[in-house]
Amino acid sequence: MKQNNELEYARSVIQKEISGLTEMCNNLNESFTAAIDLIYSKSGHVIVSGMGKPGHIGRKVSATLSSTGTPSFFLHPAEASHGDLGVISRHDVLLVLSFSGSTKELIPMLGYANRFGIDIIGVTSNEDSVLAKASKINIIVPSIHEACPHNLAPTTSTTVMIAIGDAIALCLLNRRNFKSDDFKKLHPGGDIGKRLLTVKDLMHSDLPLVRGNDFMKSVLKEMTAKSFGCAFVIDDDGKISGIITDGDLRRKVNNNFLEAKACDVMTHNPRLVSPNTFALEATRIMNEHKITSLIVSEDGYPCGIIHIHDCLRVGLA
Repeated sequence: MKQNNELEYARSVIQKEISGLTEMCNNLNESFTAAIDLIYSKSGHVIVSGMGKPGHIGRKVSATLSSTGTPSFFLHPAEASHGDLGVISRHDVLLVLSFSGSTKELIPMLGYANRFGIDIIGVTSNEDSVLAKASKINIIVPSIHEACPHNLAPTTSTTVMIAIGDAIALCLLNRRNFKSDDFKKLHPGGDIGKRLLTVKDLMHSDLPLVRGNDFMKSVLKEMTAKSFGCAFVIDDDGKISGIITDGDLRRKVNNNFLEAKACDVMTHNPRLVSPNTFALEATRIMNEHKITSLIVSEDGYPCGIIHIHDCLRVGLA
């Protein structure tokens, strides 16, 4: 019974936060677009700040902005008033999160920004607060009820703030036309880096190429020299017509094998991938079809080879 009660209570907490998000969504207005315009017009950083729980949210928002093409860093308001205000320039925008808008630690930083003409975007629920009055643009959070039963612990309000931060970051991503290739530059490590690797990033360009009329003696020499366990058979125009693998050799070896021609041994219509195919997808194809390599092709012409070992090396297989 206790477990069921806790599950129901947990669902009610999440439902309250969903309600807060819905209310915020319905109240979003042109001030949000104005905030995007302001950030986009600046050549500097989005400096995110907040105290307490909004500060923790601010760190996440800043990280999301930076990773999606908008340079950003977090500035702790208490540290700012002890010498760190010097990092702010007129090219920057201050994005300040505070549900009450009257957190005392924010006041020196807001005063400094107003004094030196640094634009502020305030995210607050109080239009009459110190933050709202100091800000050029305000994104007003509705007076929502916290999921906390005492309406004290920041819960629904911080969920709404993180959603606003995500919305700002992704609107700017769209505005900047930030693509998956840009993600790859900023996320070279971790799971995102792996998922954004393309075949082009891993493929080899020193290819084992033979002609259809080449005798198998020559084919074996080429396969041995390139060490990929296969050879690509190309036609007179240089396009791919087939592939010869170690498996083909085992299946078709006989007394006259060395006098056979490549076109007699090759597998027709081999599987091809483009250089821009995600390496993760190439790995899936090789695993699904129980093969160890794929021909990389552009318009029917071979331009590379990717081996399952290449995928294993970067942790994909």
